[in-house]
Amino acid sequence: MKIGTYKINRMISQIIVLITVVLSTVNCQNTTETPVNDKSGPAKVENVTVSGSDGSYSFSVTLKSPDTGCDQYANWWEVTSADGNTLYYRRILAHSHVSEQPFTRSGGTVAIDADTEIIIRAHMHPSGYGEGNIAMKGSIINGFTAYDVTDGFGKDLEKIDPQPNGCTF
Repeated sequence: MKIGTYKINRMISQIIVLITVVLSTVNCQNTTETPVNDKSGPAKVENVTVSGSDGSYSFSVTLKSPDTGCDQYANWWEVTSADGNTLYYRRILAHSHVSEQPFTRSGGTVAIDADTEIIIRAHMHPSGYGEGNIAMKGSIINGFTAYDVTDGFGKDLEKIDPQPNGCTF
């Protein structure tokens, strides 16, 4: 009886090892799917809300950004003229938001009229503004819609103060 039990236990152990090897092989196959947490690309403005009155508006801006830490993070959002030549306001973001995506930050006072057409966009450290459907365009009276930013749009504004003073975390 002891020999028969030994053979059965050994066979069961071999089957378990075989199943483990097969399952490991299946799980290790290469895939070409895009990772769920893609950490590349520009920051995107997802929503804008405004409060205040002519000449004194505050903005709440929701961003989604591929933050990885201080090496790559959304370091500001800004309000510009529709032609990209004037910076009305810049909200500095002092740290990365790796675990908080998307995130909303408020800022202002922005001295514009309710019918002034503006663009709200974000900036990534170290890659810059980015391009594509990543900003919002509109006015306080008419609201804001997604906007395709072209390469080089308002590039000179990147050098204007205020500028971030490092990254906290």
